[in-house]
Amino acid sequence: MGFRMGIVGLPNVGKSTLFNALTRTAAAQAANFPFCTIEPNVGDVAVPDARLDRLAEIAKSKQVIPTRITFVDIAGLVKGASKGEGLGNQFLANIRETDAIAHVLRCFEDGDVTHVEGRVDPIADAETIETELMIADLESIERRRANLVRKLKGNDKEAAEQDALLARAQAALEDGRPARTVEITPEEQKSWRMLQLITAKPVLYVCNVEESSAGTGNAQSARVAAMAAAQGNSHVVISARIEEEIAQLDAEEQEMFLSEMGLEEAGLDRLIRAGYELLGLQTYFTVGPKEARAWTIGQGTLAPQAAGVIHGDFEKGFIRAETIGYEDFVTLGGEGPAKEAGKMRSEGKGYTVRDGDVMHFLFNT
Repeated sequence: MGFRMGIVGLPNVGKSTLFNALTRTAAAQAANFPFCTIEPNVGDVAVPDARLDRLAEIAKSKQVIPTRITFVDIAGLVKGASKGEGLGNQFLANIRETDAIAHVLRCFEDGDVTHVEGRVDPIADAETIETELMIADLESIERRRANLVRKLKGNDKEAAEQDALLARAQAALEDGRPARTVEITPEEQKSWRMLQLITAKPVLYVCNVEESSAGTGNAQSARVAAMAAAQGNSHVVISARIEEEIAQLDAEEQEMFLSEMGLEEAGLDRLIRAGYELLGLQTYFTVGPKEARAWTIGQGTLAPQAAGVIHGDFEKGFIRAETIGYEDFVTLGGEGPAKEAGKMRSEGKGYTVRDGDVMHFLFNT
């Protein structure tokens, strides 16, 4: 289980440049005019994790397989997108299929790159996009509630539960608040997710700054940080231009380039880490001579469900999990020494997997 993040924003804010850098391809046509991205571009990116490389080194694994994140570059929305302006309807449908939204905001001045509104104001840009998504959700809710009327008259329990959730979302949207502000109980979570409301998705604001501000941010990104904090959302500061340059370099050259720029890590690493935190995700590992592999699961996942990420049969026939903490595995020098030191634990169906666990599953076929 990786996750799918949609990259959205107004035209010419740097979405396609960022996508190209993240996926290390030129699949998205980065051009200085609106709607250069006609179809959503989809790219799978390996999630960088130094722990996986260290585990592979200790276990002398022949193959290293990182977990992956899917980025979807969704063409630039404009004011009126919810009414079909630009290519609005198509783009809104693509956003619904993602787990989270990376909202790219232009936080740089550049006279050579036109802004669709003729000004640089990331807060106004964020409000424009949010408004369009809220209008789209409202229209969707009104249609769906109208379609539920007949079932409600027949005392359909499932329809009544769905209508109640839609009504709460509608009340929030009519009050000018996105659907993610609605308080949902754990028991309602599954039904709530099935509504696929765009504004219920968590948002990560990506502040695209000029190269000189990549490490510290600037006045515009500081405004976005304050807005994100007030909303309970997240933000990261990235220079899409720098990420584009980094994407062309090998590992050694990247390290040298980042050092010269005064940066500790690439923006991709920060973006993925922020995305993991946003969605409450974590990683566990399977390690052996054949391969070392990372697996993404949600925080709080029990051992059988974690095993099911590898294969459904692992979950169905789950017996137990042999588990070693990452620090113990590395400090002691591998599975054998960790086992001898009593650091390998036998965990049952009720075990909650921890980030960094090195696991081996036993199951009935």
